[in-house]
Amino acid sequence: MEYFAHSPKNGYPAQTYAQHINGVSERVRRNASDAARYASATDGALLLNTAEVAAVYHDLGKLDEENQSVLSGQRAAKRLPLNHADAGAAFLLDDASPALLAAVSVAAHHIGLPDFGTESIREDSAFRDDEIKARVDAVLSEYSQIHSSNVSARPPIESAMPSGDLSVFLRMLLSCLVDADHTDTASHYGKYPESEDTIPLRPAERLALLDHYVETLRKSGEDDERNRLRSEMYTVCRDSPICENIAACDAPVGSGKTTAVMAHLLAQANKRGLRRIFVVLPYTNIIQQSVERYRKALVFPDENGEEVVAELHHRAEFESEDTRHLTALWRAPIIVTTAVAFFETLAAKTPSALRRLHELAGSAVFVDEAHGALPAHLLPLAWRWINIYAKEWSCYWILASGSLNQFWEIKEISERKLEVPNIADPSLRASLTAFEGKRIEYRANLTPQSLETFVEIVAQSQGPRLVILNTVQSAAVVAKYMCEKYGRGCVEHLSTSLTPNDREKTLEQVKARLDESDDDDWVLVATSCVEAGIDFSFRTGFRELASLTSLLQAAGRVNRNGEYGVSEMHTFCLSENNMLKSNPDVKNSAAVLRKLIESGIDISPSLVTGAIEQELKEYGSKPIHRVLLKKECNKDFSFVEKNFKVIDANTRIAVVDMKIVDRIRNGHCDWRELQKHSLQIAHYKLQELHIPQIAEDIYHWNLTYDAFLGYMAGIIHKSEPELLLY
Repeated sequence: MEYFAHSPKNGYPAQTYAQHINGVSERVRRNASDAARYASATDGALLLNTAEVAAVYHDLGKLDEENQSVLSGQRAAKRLPLNHADAGAAFLLDDASPALLAAVSVAAHHIGLPDFGTESIREDSAFRDDEIKARVDAVLSEYSQIHSSNVSARPPIESAMPSGDLSVFLRMLLSCLVDADHTDTASHYGKYPESEDTIPLRPAERLALLDHYVETLRKSGEDDERNRLRSEMYTVCRDSPICENIAACDAPVGSGKTTAVMAHLLAQANKRGLRRIFVVLPYTNIIQQSVERYRKALVFPDENGEEVVAELHHRAEFESEDTRHLTALWRAPIIVTTAVAFFETLAAKTPSALRRLHELAGSAVFVDEAHGALPAHLLPLAWRWINIYAKEWSCYWILASGSLNQFWEIKEISERKLEVPNIADPSLRASLTAFEGKRIEYRANLTPQSLETFVEIVAQSQGPRLVILNTVQSAAVVAKYMCEKYGRGCVEHLSTSLTPNDREKTLEQVKARLDESDDDDWVLVATSCVEAGIDFSFRTGFRELASLTSLLQAAGRVNRNGEYGVSEMHTFCLSENNMLKSNPDVKNSAAVLRKLIESGIDISPSLVTGAIEQELKEYGSKPIHRVLLKKECNKDFSFVEKNFKVIDANTRIAVVDMKIVDRIRNGHCDWRELQKHSLQIAHYKLQELHIPQIAEDIYHWNLTYDAFLGYMAGIIHKSEPELLLY
């Protein structure tokens, strides 16, 4: 009798059980072997063995006759009658040779990692499905016999535990298994290639390319103090003889950090034998400009830039067989992404989110503006992970910051004093900081202003002007008001309400206008997405009251090269109404900045560490950062995933282009297309507006969308009958 793992679908035949188990086993072996090379000898061997065991038995329950009736195509059903993961977990938890780690990963390969505290009180039912436990136990030997007659693989079952951090090990293990499972299934249904060539990092060769690129820029630039400092910064960072696994780079804006740190990472990757480089930008940053620069500097003529330097704008991860191929993966040699997509993956317990995690082992990670990459209450747990991946998975971290004092020196974040060396020497940093001090004059008006009054103040300032708001909606409302008052030519708008494709076009338009010296009577209205990784230089800046970090980052987009002498950076507050709302996520950090401003102290990067420390100490009777650390140590994976949110919003992906919608429906869209033409929109908003769903967690934005306001054009249009704003 033939046994099956996947049913016939869309013209593809059923996949046999043996084909799937063998395919997953082969992919798991590759995933785990690649990651294990960067773990300790004992934990690497344990990862490989445990992943292979889990792969062999992960679908054991599919051999049940009721499940086979669906998988063979004899009868149709949306899901299998029995939870097929329970049988594999039961087999691996057998008293004769228990394999707890493999059993946990098998039990979790669809539902995710559990709370170990809850499981511990379930005794014999731990990691099992109580609803079918008795039935599975009764026929488990029958499943085992059928399995043995179809699958020849017999990896030895180990009962050891890792010497390193168990929580991270389990995430790595599940990642190896789920990625193999999902990839094999997608390949069977023609939605993923049978085999995929891995593009090597080639760090020494790419460093030579980067050297040539930077030298070309140097020769074409002016021979002034700023460019001389940038050239020195590049050389010093590239040649820095760091031996530790965590280092810092506290160079201010305009110092050429983007290329200097990349040169350092390539040199370190070559020295350490690393396989991948991550560039992590704060929050939901606009990443196209960094991606564009890296593609110009690091891609060989015979390579595809999109495959060498991947841009991941937002999390895109899917569990169903129909959409798994759209999950954004970490397979490129260089990946540019946001703190949301990166750190929430580290916190995940869900299979689709964890699927890419195993690719992190043996990587160099550049966390830009590290003191502002995450909200303060997430820094302690993130710091714990950074240290674990550095020590146990051979990751090399560069924490870049414009602050001379570093967040890891705060006791609330790091109980143990750790020296983090700087890749730039003190004299160079002093010269860069001295140049930075001549650039910006900070001003503030903390009295809430009406929209009309605020816009008048902005219009009277010297241009070109940058205005940064705390919410996507506020930015769109302000941009629309300015457009109607002064004309479209006087305002540009840039936020995550635009698809990455349209953001790229807007970025090009903004850069072109900034290059025109006689085009200065206009304003860019944006959100925090422009605060890092973008080479903008405006004459005057306005930042809605938020964190000190955001203010400093925003100031990095004003008078960036000192070309305006001294420029003004304003902090402001807006009066709330039914469309201009405050952002609760910045309430605490904004309160800290308000106190600093009201105290009359001069705003500078040296205040950042104290501001973060004050925020951690003052807010919350039971600080969430301590709870998160405890829950992580206790392996409460559900709690950590739910509460480690860089942005506290339950969002879904929405697509605006009907051609892409059709391609998704027909199974012809890949994750890169989805990233370029999609948005992240609050789930409640999609439901409230009755936006149609086209696939698992993917929607078609069928309201107004335009290249100026993005999807906010539809939101504002629906709300306008109730507005008295203009």
